[in-house]
Amino acid sequence: MGLKRIVNFEVNSADLSWYDELDDQWIIAVADVVSSTDLASQGRDRDINFIAAGAVAAVSHLLKPSTTLPIVQFGGDGIIAACPIDLQERMSDVLAALAYWAQDAFGIHLRVGIVAVKELKASGFPVYASLQQVGARNAFGLFLGRGITEADRWVKEQPERQLQPKSGELLGLDNLSCRWHPIPSRQGKIVSLIVDPVDEGDVGIEHIRALMDQIHVLIQERRASPLGNSDALSPPTHPSIQSLKRELSTPSTRPKAMRILGAYLGSALLWLGWRLGGQFLSINAKRYLNTLVLHSDFRKQAGGPRMVFDLSLEEIGQLLALLDKGESRNEIIYGYAFSEATSLTCLVEDFQADEHVHFIDGDKLGFWRASIMLKEKKLARRQKHQL
Repeated sequence: MGLKRIVNFEVNSADLSWYDELDDQWIIAVADVVSSTDLASQGRDRDINFIAAGAVAAVSHLLKPSTTLPIVQFGGDGIIAACPIDLQERMSDVLAALAYWAQDAFGIHLRVGIVAVKELKASGFPVYASLQQVGARNAFGLFLGRGITEADRWVKEQPERQLQPKSGELLGLDNLSCRWHPIPSRQGKIVSLIVDPVDEGDVGIEHIRALMDQIHVLIQERRASPLGNSDALSPPTHPSIQSLKRELSTPSTRPKAMRILGAYLGSALLWLGWRLGGQFLSINAKRYLNTLVLHSDFRKQAGGPRMVFDLSLEEIGQLLALLDKGESRNEIIYGYAFSEATSLTCLVEDFQADEHVHFIDGDKLGFWRASIMLKEKKLARRQKHQL
């Protein structure tokens, strides 16, 4: 099944005509870190982001031969992905191996599981999927419909759907890194935002589409990218000890000494290219930094928008007022979190050939904190309706 591809996020990301409904030949894979509250209080937010990005890398490696551009989405402390049903057994093995790796290398419990699209449809929850094209060889998965949020909820709340950690082969993690320091806000605050529709089906999707149209008018999204433009980025001269330890935790056939040397050398060459105005030997740092901004996932859809913006205080006030109006009309429900900086985790296969993607989260687990607010609002709503 060749999915539709979205290039213009602002115009098409909430338009159902740019999505395909997944049929019974698909499953949804879910992974999320357990006990993020405790881990965040221990300052382990970068470990959590790294594990989630590792899940993207491993799942993408499995899916690439059959789907060309994998339908995978990073969520800060986890992922969601669409997978052909004939790969279910292999997907289960990859997810179980990811959970084992997270526990063995980091002492972190990664909850993993699978939900059949057939089950979701039978319960009245369709899943619509598309690809957000970034460059010729990269894409991020986008999802509309209640099915994708239900799949996530079912795995979290139904232990029988969860897979047990199991040692196994993990491929695709060699090119994972998190060498960038948190990137400070230039406008005022970094805002991590999660919005869900209240109504199910086409009505809820139409409410999301109307909201997105209003957000696009209010905020110039490319200017609000938390990475700004490439002129605002200054690559680190060398990887930190903590980031190097994370990289060395990933399975690899390369000797550890070669991996350490490659990390230091790669960082130094990129920094030199940037420092010298964009070019050093064959390293085109300026081009890489330009495409890094374009290849970041600061905007996505997973039933509703999930976005990370760098906004002024005035823009934040206008955005929250807009969201409050939607909530008061019982059309949407939302959660948000503020950060002083942006966290960046990278999957770089060949940056000279533009084969690289970059996963964005508000520093200190902005998406996770926004999800906590959203869950509390949903709980209060349910309790109110039960009275």
